[in-house]
Amino acid sequence: MHNVLIAGCGYIGELVARLCQEAGSRVTCLVRSPEHAGKLKEAGYSALVCGLDDAAAFPVVDLADSCIYYFVPPPGGGIVDSRARTFIASLLASQKPARIVYMSATSVYAEVNGSRVTEATPAEPMSAMGKRRRDAEQAFLHYGEANGVAVVILRVSGIYGPGRLPLMQISQGQPLLREEESGPSNRIHAVDLAHICLAAAEKGRGGEIFNVSDGHPSSMTTYFNACADALRMPRQPQVSLDEARQVMSPLMFSYVSESRIVENRAMLKRLQITLRYPTISEGLPASVPPSAGL
Repeated sequence: MHNVLIAGCGYIGELVARLCQEAGSRVTCLVRSPEHAGKLKEAGYSALVCGLDDAAAFPVVDLADSCIYYFVPPPGGGIVDSRARTFIASLLASQKPARIVYMSATSVYAEVNGSRVTEATPAEPMSAMGKRRRDAEQAFLHYGEANGVAVVILRVSGIYGPGRLPLMQISQGQPLLREEESGPSNRIHAVDLAHICLAAAEKGRGGEIFNVSDGHPSSMTTYFNACADALRMPRQPQVSLDEARQVMSPLMFSYVSESRIVENRAMLKRLQITLRYPTISEGLPASVPPSAGL
């Protein structure tokens, strides 16, 4: 589409913005920081500063026949994504976009003890973050149905890529769950995710939901060990599940204790995706700076 609005133009948003610009689209980015907006303008994008917490403060943007990518994370606390709902409320005062792509997360699924989940699996999140993500999904889908706007939901697995590896956790030697107690988790390379976002806008139909993963799950421990090896850094110590409850942050413990295999067949088939990095064996070498570990 010729006009693109990226709400929350951070790590993935900038990759999407570049692809859209290369395709000839006029890109407008909404960000919270004036400094970030300045950098985006230097890169050739239109950038507006907007906190997305006050519908009245939303800038006037021509949304007619545009595509909106919404990449803003939910605020902390509670089970409602008030920020997404504020953004949607602001849309009611402007011309309708042609479509919206909302980047959700696989945390909307319940813990399934390593079983497979598909788009048909009930979204019954257990974590507060998962509930906020599910609330945003429902809000966007309701807006789309009520206003005749095609809304496509992407339920995204853990994102990795250049500048998005767990360097701090590895360098600090933060403990990992023992390999034998660590269930399957899922990932997607940032470059693949950016292309999937564009494919969702081009090929997705209103109301469709797609799981996004590379289709090759591995445990969180396996992933962190592979990152340490790629970065040429010492591997982290491992602890039992009982010990992890005591020494890990609640957020990290929730990551390592949930396990599922995220099925990606619908994404590959419907969006006609060919992954550049189908496994971490291909993705990690493309994510590590040449000087890593030196």
